[in-house]
Amino acid sequence: MRALLAAIKRRREALGLRQADMYLRVGISRQQYQRLESQGNPRLDTLELIAKGLNSSVLLIPDEHLDAVRAVLEKRARETSQVAEATPSLADDPWQGLLGDDT
Repeated sequence: MRALLAAIKRRREALGLRQADMYLRVGISRQQYQRLESQGNPRLDTLELIAKGLNSSVLLIPDEHLDAVRAVLEKRARETSQVAEATPSLADDPWQGLLGDDT
């Protein structure tokens, strides 16, 4: 359960959200969410609600496929970071895309 709660917290932080923001996203007060994130044992419907609020999904992955799923996700993360590194930032090229030429 600790790993799940830590993953929820990491996802919230990755989205730049505070615990208080969860009220607007899923209807859980800051106090309720704080308790859940630190020591909670959420019901499945609450977990699905939180996942939706964090632009995520709850999945049941069979153990025999877990390594394959992780490999796919890691590959996608590497590809995404490589694309981000290859794309010049607006600081490097303030005219980027101004005329509709995506080069």
